[in-house]
Amino acid sequence: MGTPLPGIGHHAEVNAVTLVVTDMAASFRFYSDLGFAMAYGGPNADFTSLRVGGNFINLQVTGVAPGTGWGRFILHVEDPDAVYRRALDTGHRPSTEPADAPWGERYFHIQDPDGHELSFARPLDRD
Repeated sequence: MGTPLPGIGHHAEVNAVTLVVTDMAASFRFYSDLGFAMAYGGPNADFTSLRVGGNFINLQVTGVAPGTGWGRFILHVEDPDAVYRRALDTGHRPSTEPADAPWGERYFHIQDPDGHELSFARPLDRD
């Protein structure tokens, strides 16, 4: 580990990611279907905060569509295969099936209604 920045230290963590969305109701339904719990807002709000473990995914309607750039955020979960089945059972279509990656994770990818890509993953046990 490198030298910590003053005031940040070695134990900083990302607590929330905020995504711009165009249709809060559709986005709220997508994330709720996958098991995220509402902490604030809801399907009719301009800003919604969803709990994921001890952290948050925020959704915000700004009146501007998300950019055309690419990005992905990765969520470590206990069972990516169970999240994959839940996505299918609620009518969503992940872009990949669960697979073991050479970098040591079991994962799959799915896009939300605005094209933000999520990866649900679990580190593989290595002997």
